[in-house]
Amino acid sequence: MSHPVERRWYPITFAVAALVLLPLSILLFSWSSIDTEIWSHLWDTQMPRLLGNTLTLVLGVGIGVVVLGVSLAWLTALCEFPGRRWLDWALMLPFAIPAYVLAFVFIGLLDFAGPVQTLAREWFGSGIRFPRVRSTGGVITVLVLVFYPYVYLLARSAFLAQGKGLMEAARVLGQSPWQAFWRVALPMARPAIGAGLALAMMETLADFGAVSVFNFDTFTTAIYKTWYGFFSLTSATQLASLLLLAVMLVLYGERRARGAARPANERARSAALYRLTGVKAFAASAWCGLVFLCAFIIPLLQLLAWLWQRGRFDLDERYAGMILHTLYLGAIAALITVSVALLLAFARRQAPVRSIRSAVSLANLGYALPGSVLAVSIMLAFSYLDRHLVIPLSSWLGAGGKPILLGSLGALLLAYLIRFMAVAFGPLENALARIRPSLPQASRSLGVGGPALFFRVYLPLLLPGTLSAALLVFVDVLKEMPATLLMRPFGWDTLAVRIFEMTSEGEWARASLPALTLVLVGLLPVVLLIRRSARRPG
Repeated sequence: MSHPVERRWYPITFAVAALVLLPLSILLFSWSSIDTEIWSHLWDTQMPRLLGNTLTLVLGVGIGVVVLGVSLAWLTALCEFPGRRWLDWALMLPFAIPAYVLAFVFIGLLDFAGPVQTLAREWFGSGIRFPRVRSTGGVITVLVLVFYPYVYLLARSAFLAQGKGLMEAARVLGQSPWQAFWRVALPMARPAIGAGLALAMMETLADFGAVSVFNFDTFTTAIYKTWYGFFSLTSATQLASLLLLAVMLVLYGERRARGAARPANERARSAALYRLTGVKAFAASAWCGLVFLCAFIIPLLQLLAWLWQRGRFDLDERYAGMILHTLYLGAIAALITVSVALLLAFARRQAPVRSIRSAVSLANLGYALPGSVLAVSIMLAFSYLDRHLVIPLSSWLGAGGKPILLGSLGALLLAYLIRFMAVAFGPLENALARIRPSLPQASRSLGVGGPALFFRVYLPLLLPGTLSAALLVFVDVLKEMPATLLMRPFGWDTLAVRIFEMTSEGEWARASLPALTLVLVGLLPVVLLIRRSARRPG
């Protein structure tokens, strides 16, 4: 028989799981009928290559974001070197650039007809050859530069939270900085690094825009081609269900790798522990500066160049409406998603039974689904509800019998909630795990319980993690293209929709205006996130 505390969390977790199951059930029920001709064609001509490409992409991006994110976090959190104070926050700025924007900027810069190779042929002769940018290495590089901030942000926060005592104790015991990193800092930061890695890998599995620009076929592009090429929504949803299985494996692997490790909860440090000099200082500055240059400065300069050449002529009053729609959707979606994710984090902590853990894990599965597949699943589900429930009920009440769910703002917000639940849940769960159980127990012994316990004990301690989660969701909603494109209400064009319209016509220079605007709009929450995460007690 379940405990009363556990029973209290059942309705919340099961209700959220049911919301996620609404579109996911469409994927599962799609297996009731199988088009053997399409599946035979896919397996004979594409499937082995698609599986190999997807696995290579996920492994390459996973290794890349860990190497970049952890190394940059270690240098900026624990070491002192020239430029560290501004690189500390500047390395988060690439998070504001969508993957599909960085992809078409890199193609435009580095392709055979781009300015880099053209200038090189003029200087060194026509015989010079560059590696193909439209390659496996090219797409992995772009996705690593876009997704490393997930690991960097969480790993940096974990390193800062480890405090001064542990690292000084390691030094007293004769450990070098490198040995202290491997034996003390890295194992204790593993939960945060694992959460960031899981987000990056799920984002890689779901990416369509960047791989499409590179013409790099993956499991996700197969879903789109099956949908639009074979006009088989059933086969496309079956492929999406297999992608969901891959996500479950990623989440399971991340949980197993995390194990019983707990994040540190020491008092944060007020200064760097290691002062680098000479060659080490130069190497640290060069490494951090190179990543920042490639991930942010060069793409931003190219967008500005395209804007001056062509994009500025498209500036009109429509863009004010696009910006307002983009900000409104991001703010509302962030508020809803963080609120629900916070409830799930509390449910998992206070009632860690198998049924609730399973429901919470289910609620985090939507992040790796392609936005368009998730949108179509919700559209099919809401269309069914409109036909069989809303319209008959509306007619019975004399309201005209019109559908109200399909094409509504609520449907789009539901897609955002399912899509970005994992983005909010990771930082919130990590922040909640840092709160020692003795704190709320002591508060209850002093007569503080119920809502007062949450507002006076939990909320102040969770505020940094809550703000981080809200800003992460906000920026991701700004960058989301497929779901917004398919599900937006009539007249609700956003900056991402405009970028799609321009890039689909090959107008990369004209896409620079909405792309640059989207980057600048996304910079504000990223800067707030940086400022919040950079605060250290004195």
